[in-house]
Amino acid sequence: MKNIWTNRWKKALIWLCGYVSLIAYAVVGGYVIAKSEDEDLRRTAKTAFIVTLIFTAIDAFVSILSSIYGLSGYSRGFSDFLSWFRFVIQIAEIAVYAVFILLSLFGGSKETAEPEKSGEEKTQSAEKEETSAESENAKPEDKKE
Repeated sequence: MKNIWTNRWKKALIWLCGYVSLIAYAVVGGYVIAKSEDEDLRRTAKTAFIVTLIFTAIDAFVSILSSIYGLSGYSRGFSDFLSWFRFVIQIAEIAVYAVFILLSLFGGSKETAEPEKSGEEKTQSAEKEETSAESENAKPEDKKE
């Protein structure tokens, strides 16, 4: 069956799942890391995991700051800081994932699929393999004659 999803689209899906949800990434990225034999896809899944982990840690830090804000009482300056900080983090997250999705779709990485050989090239390569196999299997006394 012909492969419908190219590596470019698979990479874009990995990055999109990383942006959408940690659970979605765990399913898609975990499957790619565990089951895929394509090293390029595995590298993309690992990179997406690191980026997702960084933004998850930043989100945890913002949650801690929000809890501190809630316990300390109302402060207009701290409230403005948290609002702007969340805004900058959100824009940065969108930009990072968008860049990685666009790079995976339109980047310069090559596809892993090899081009099809023509009938003549297949015949020539089969003949070369056959002659090399015969020469390896030949007995030393056959070579003397």
